[in-house]
Amino acid sequence: MRVNELLVEGYGRLPELVRGAVEGLSAQQLTWAPTPGANTVGWLVWHLTRVQDGHVAELIDGAEQLWVTGDWAGRFGLDPDPGNTGYGHTAAQVQLVRPDGPEALVGYFEAVSARTLEWLATLTEQDLDRVVDEAWDPPVTLGVRLVSVLGDDTQHVGQAAYVRGLIP
Repeated sequence: MRVNELLVEGYGRLPELVRGAVEGLSAQQLTWAPTPGANTVGWLVWHLTRVQDGHVAELIDGAEQLWVTGDWAGRFGLDPDPGNTGYGHTAAQVQLVRPDGPEALVGYFEAVSARTLEWLATLTEQDLDRVVDEAWDPPVTLGVRLVSVLGDDTQHVGQAAYVRGLIP
């Protein structure tokens, strides 16, 4: 198995997990928090999608975030700000992420995922050694960044599934 095939396999598991976390929930259930200040299912899935969209767009030469170029932001009650990924959000900001239903979350994620998977299939092992962020010591390579995004997305979709199970 080539390394890019392994990445495609890992990232390719996320769409089913996202659908399982949100399908069948109402817009109100998507914004329900198990305790004041906690993350909601809708915010968690929005955030993991924003992280993948933002990082992958940055990694693909000349690509823009689908959040900015598509109609997604309005479906979440937000502006298409490319810097708004949810990182560092306060409890009040979490509550501002209001998807109009599970279709918005699934649709946005599937659009981002399709682009990611198509791009991952083109990568070579040499591509993964390219330094993409020199602000860290050691500098971050493309391979390390992709594993980091996959880990973050997997963790957040698991959290979303857990919160879903708590919804009354």
